[in-house]
Amino acid sequence: MAKLLLKLQRYFRRKPVRFFTLLALYLAAGSLVFLHSGFSGEPTVPGSPRSPAGGEGPGLPYLGVMQLSRGFKAAATIPGRVRRHGPWFKSTSKEPAERGKARDNGGTRSRALRGRSGREKEEDRARYIGCYVDNTRQRTLRGMSFFDYKKMTVFRCQDNCAERGYLYAGLEFGAECYCGHKIQASNASESECNMECKGERSNTCGGINRLSIYRLELAQESARRYGSAIFRGCFRRPDNVSIALPASQLMLNMSVDKCVDFCTEKEYPLSALAGTSCHCGFPTTLFPLHEREDEQLCAQKCPGEEFESCGTTDFLLVYQTQVQDNRCMDRRFLPSRAKQLVALASFPGAGNTWARHLIELATGFYTGSYYFDGSLYNKGFKGERDHWRSGRTICIKTHESGQKEIESFDSAILLIRNPYKALMAEFNRKYGGHIGFAAHAHWKGKEWPEFVANYAPWWATHTLDWLRYGKKVLVVHFEDLKRDLFVQLQRMVGLLGITACEDRLLCVEGQKDGNFKRSGLRKLEYDPYTPEMRKMISGYIKTVDTALKLRNLSGVPDDYYPR
Repeated sequence: MAKLLLKLQRYFRRKPVRFFTLLALYLAAGSLVFLHSGFSGEPTVPGSPRSPAGGEGPGLPYLGVMQLSRGFKAAATIPGRVRRHGPWFKSTSKEPAERGKARDNGGTRSRALRGRSGREKEEDRARYIGCYVDNTRQRTLRGMSFFDYKKMTVFRCQDNCAERGYLYAGLEFGAECYCGHKIQASNASESECNMECKGERSNTCGGINRLSIYRLELAQESARRYGSAIFRGCFRRPDNVSIALPASQLMLNMSVDKCVDFCTEKEYPLSALAGTSCHCGFPTTLFPLHEREDEQLCAQKCPGEEFESCGTTDFLLVYQTQVQDNRCMDRRFLPSRAKQLVALASFPGAGNTWARHLIELATGFYTGSYYFDGSLYNKGFKGERDHWRSGRTICIKTHESGQKEIESFDSAILLIRNPYKALMAEFNRKYGGHIGFAAHAHWKGKEWPEFVANYAPWWATHTLDWLRYGKKVLVVHFEDLKRDLFVQLQRMVGLLGITACEDRLLCVEGQKDGNFKRSGLRKLEYDPYTPEMRKMISGYIKTVDTALKLRNLSGVPDDYYPR
């Protein structure tokens, strides 16, 4: 009996274990079956990330919401999910099959074939025209251009050109994008457009001095209106208008639209309206656009548009078209080693990158840097990768302020900016990137007070150290450079030992905004500076003002002091 009870006891001890083991195995098997059925039967919604017809090109980054131009149809979207497509994009039912085919054959195709396959998939947004010769002195596409040596894609180039109303988009050197209304060069062999796009290896983005050009088939004529042209002002008619503005046409039914479109078609960056005459040209010493007149002198109603002004025979109403002035766009390294090292010195946030952009356009030579910033290199500042002592660049960006570092340079351009604006700009850069903005939490948190406490004294000591230890220092105030770019840029170029070409400097005025210009400091709903902060910063401003005047220089601008 004792043996039977022992056997029963052992049995009941083991039974729960067996039961729960079997239960666990059963649940695991059921879960696997459920998951398998979920994956094999998942529906695909047009526009969803898993859908082949999602409508997003290869390598397309999220760029925010776009307001489509008139005449364009918006792509379908899922509620609660925002996607951005080019205005000409359509999904096609053929696309899933094409993708499958590309996957099957991708391992055996050459780069050229893969590039051609990519072009075929772009048919609905643009049509591939061919490979064309390009020249740095005389561009094939003479509109807007931009570079990205890390993330350039075919779609991104097409998207940027189409948004600005251009008819053609061309890619070169794997990373450069050019836009235009007219192709002004001969064809090249397809084999010469052999460089992969930096942002998508499956597509070809031109070659060395070779453009892969696309025609933006669905770009509407209405998208190329003067809405994207820049109003420059009212100016007195030049003495010899036929030389100053070489292209012209009589338009009895004149409107701003008609004149801007005419000059855009003729590939001129300036459109000048004079009553019923439309003139086109470049900013030159004959027509520099420096002396604006009262706009009332140009307030003559357009014959073809009741609510627009078209200027008069004596006073021209001037617009800047989308055509890029290429007289100042070529840049290269110095042909021989520089005899002196020139610093472009500034406190962070004082506009150093913008000043570099202006100097490169004005001189035609790359600028260098004491540091290395990959994002700047990817946007076209090719001097970033050179060692600062290489001697191949026209000047060197630096934020250093120690005696040893300053004395390493033979001369310097010292860029000074209002500390209130400079501190906010650097805070935005630190927490939001070169053209981004710091989050509200950073402004309201402990980061902002700590930043001001540490950086505000540096703003003063940076200027004082360069004035004390610098061998030959040219002081340029950021505010003066914005207000009177031509004169200030002449001073800067003069220190660099370059003979300033006035036409080139006038060209720079029309191209002054670079890739890293922040769209103005974001308007905060409150003043981030406390009374204690302002008292401290005002003391530093007075110190710098006194130091400048002791060296017979003009003091800080009046707007440095808070009102």
